[in-house]
Amino acid sequence: MNEKAISQYLSFILRHKPEEINLTLDREGWANVGELISKSQPVKNVDLDEEIIKDIVNNSDKKRFQISDDGKYIRAVQGHSTTSVDITLNKLVPPVSLYHGTAQRFINSIKEQGLISKDRQYVHLTENKDTALSVGARYGKPEILIIHALEMHKNGFEFFQAENGVWLVKHIPVKFIVFQ
Repeated sequence: MNEKAISQYLSFILRHKPEEINLTLDREGWANVGELISKSQPVKNVDLDEEIIKDIVNNSDKKRFQISDDGKYIRAVQGHSTTSVDITLNKLVPPVSLYHGTAQRFINSIKEQGLISKDRQYVHLTENKDTALSVGARYGKPEILIIHALEMHKNGFEFFQAENGVWLVKHIPVKFIVFQ
């Protein structure tokens, strides 16, 4: 497997389906690296080792994963759909505006219900327009939405920031979204 495929595999296991390889995540999303390696090989025929995992964690431009200080544990820093994980995040005051990238085909639905987390725990936002554009392009013709984040915060919405800089919020009502 190449590095991209391994990163996608790690995302799948650590964010969504640890049970696929009978892996247990703790409440903060940490998995034992040795257990991840040993359980991946027989079930999914994925040949992992500590060096490959460290390379993916250190070289990923999206910084989706974190290794514990002692090097024994790994976790995804955000994007979980599994309900067994609830990473403790610090509440932060967001900047005035944040961006969300989506595909144009989803715009009508967003205009009706706002941005919802669906099968994830949070809606993901960024401070960078290019990142939002890149995310939106993964799902079709991209559309960048501007989110009035500070106004939302002043109206009682809680914002968090993951280790990789992604801003997180549970839901974004339509009135806080600027469609371009």
